[in-house]
Amino acid sequence: MRTLFILFLLIQLSYCEKNEAPESNLPYLDEKMTPVKPWELFFKDSLHFHADGFNFPVGIPDAKGYYNAQSFQENHHLGDDWNAVTGGNTDLGDPVYATANGYVNSAKHEGPGWGNVIRIIHYHKNLKPQIVESVYAHCDTILVRKGQAVIKGEKIGTIGNADGAYLAHLHFEIRDSIEWPIGGGYFYDTTGYMNPTRFIKRNRTIDR
Repeated sequence: MRTLFILFLLIQLSYCEKNEAPESNLPYLDEKMTPVKPWELFFKDSLHFHADGFNFPVGIPDAKGYYNAQSFQENHHLGDDWNAVTGGNTDLGDPVYATANGYVNSAKHEGPGWGNVIRIIHYHKNLKPQIVESVYAHCDTILVRKGQAVIKGEKIGTIGNADGAYLAHLHFEIRDSIEWPIGGGYFYDTTGYMNPTRFIKRNRTIDR
């Protein structure tokens, strides 16, 4: 009788687990279809914060008034360096905008050479890849916090100089490997990184 009772409890527990698991078609969920990280749960529950297209992070939407001073893979650069066309430190304190709807996964000082860095995760079911991360570095100020939802074009910070290490500019990356360490900003191997300008131009309006 005791054995039957234990068996009954095990069956009940199995049934509850199966029916309590949230349903989702997101590609990064585990076999039980349960979100394993906060940003995964966020995108499951917040459909209106899925990316619907990408803009440039300065001079929105088309980087008007700025130029790419050091593009992706120039000198093995892993991002784009956005500078005001007026040169020098004239863009110090200029707005930095979220490139798309998303989830702020990190917003903090990353040490020498990086300064203040904001990292946002974006999801769109029709993108290839569906999940990307944008990185905004050398910021003077941070106007968002970890765990916050942002929309495309929202002001998230201001252009800085990495605590005086450089002339003011925005170092901007798009990564298809999520949550990697911040890294060094330069490397010959681009695995995990995408060409930011090319990516944005290809995904300005995503409705296909």
